[in-house]
Amino acid sequence: MAGTEQEFFNAADYFVDRNIREGRGDKVAIYTEKRNYTYHQIQKMVNKTGNALRELGVRIDDRIMILMLDVPQFYAAFWGAIKIGAVPIPVNTMLPPDDYEYYLNDSRAKVLVVSEDLVHLITNIKGDLYYLRDMVIISHDEGAHVPFKQKYKQAPATLKPALTTRDDVGFWMYSSGSTGSPKGAIHSQYDMVTSARNYARGVLNLTDEDIIYSGARLFFAYGLGNSMYFPLELGAAAVLNAASPTPKNVFQCLERFRPTVFFGVPTLYGQLLEYKEKLNREACKKTDPEGEHEFSSVRICVSGGEALPTDLYYRWKECFGLEILDGIGSTEMLHIFLSNRPGDVRPGSTGKPVPGYTLRIVDDEGLEVPRGEIGTLLVKGDSAAQQYWRKREKTRKTMQGEWVNTGDKYYIDEDGYYWCAGRGDDMLKVGGIWVSPVEVENCINDHPAVLESAVVGHPDEKDLIKPKAYVVLREGFADSDEIREELKKWVLDRLAKYKYPRWVEVVSELPKSATGKIQRFKLR
Repeated sequence: MAGTEQEFFNAADYFVDRNIREGRGDKVAIYTEKRNYTYHQIQKMVNKTGNALRELGVRIDDRIMILMLDVPQFYAAFWGAIKIGAVPIPVNTMLPPDDYEYYLNDSRAKVLVVSEDLVHLITNIKGDLYYLRDMVIISHDEGAHVPFKQKYKQAPATLKPALTTRDDVGFWMYSSGSTGSPKGAIHSQYDMVTSARNYARGVLNLTDEDIIYSGARLFFAYGLGNSMYFPLELGAAAVLNAASPTPKNVFQCLERFRPTVFFGVPTLYGQLLEYKEKLNREACKKTDPEGEHEFSSVRICVSGGEALPTDLYYRWKECFGLEILDGIGSTEMLHIFLSNRPGDVRPGSTGKPVPGYTLRIVDDEGLEVPRGEIGTLLVKGDSAAQQYWRKREKTRKTMQGEWVNTGDKYYIDEDGYYWCAGRGDDMLKVGGIWVSPVEVENCINDHPAVLESAVVGHPDEKDLIKPKAYVVLREGFADSDEIREELKKWVLDRLAKYKYPRWVEVVSELPKSATGKIQRFKLR
């Protein structure tokens, strides 16, 4: 028994209950449009949710899928599950019903916690759900629907954490792949502590006085840290907003809540600049970085998800007087492991390794390349996922002993800064979200006019990568503006919006290898 107590670690106890033990019970933990939530109130929601889930029959190691908007009840479902030893699995809220059918069946989740606004994504699933037993519907205005509402009301407000250890499975995050279906990355209870200490404390130097606002949503590995376990690590506060992070909504949140730290992706930073310039063409040129503007409360801007164009960095700094700290992380490593530092930014680069992580750049034989040469980026650190669920071969290829193969091509300059040189596979990062070319191609190829297609990344006018499709038409179909627009709409109607090709180019044939494999690199 003494050994068990010595090994005990429960992430909900650490991130939620510890803040109460350290005297922050009455401090605001979450700001929202309608009301604020203190640490005491978050703890009560977590405890009641955990008890209500247990009353539903959820036991240790059972999976609970979370399909929710950025609302305080997300905290309750996530930490409530972990506190009873169950395993929460946040998933992307912007996918078609078929994807949720796959997630639910692949994970074998017994319970789905879903925001009321997203229920239609589940009710429109056409196939069978073999393992789902209960669906808990959450209204962010009124809480859970009946019958879970009654279980929640009657549930005790105290809850002893399950006797888990730091190596117990804590939660999953799904990661897309260049081929095949998404992979469930299994993370340990302690991984969030490692990420928060290494990056939030070690690089950003965040404190309990900070108010953190993230344009990236909670279901992302990036957003999960930004909006939830970073502020809880520090005893700080988060701003949550269920609405889509449009420029108008972001500026309204900035003006109302006056956050000190802002997390975004390059696409969002570009949209914010464009919106401000449209409001007043000279607005950014006239902004006094020392005076009042939308970002005048913010001391740190962070970017992740995709490479930040140099031009965007300089335009942002000219407009708001703030650096953007670009970094790279991954679902497998949980959060950012390579980053620029406050006061030490080399625009265009991804900066230097975050404390606690070791990086190597290797050739195809696994040997370290000389400085200045391009190779594959490997990373080692204690926030790495244990494995992919039911994907042994992919686990072996990505998780090579202590090292995780990022699939990104990098080189190091003479001063030790890391520079991205693209992907080793054909995956695209669009608005900070992975897109598989194969998935988009399969969708395009289902169109009766299409013989075959290839999708690659192409920079838009802001130098941000978006999908571009090269299409070979079947006999009897001719190239026209109409057919190209029809193909765009075809994909838009069937896949998540960010996946559709912004450009369609009709070609007579696609470049292929001797074995008939499409050579996307030639199209790039």
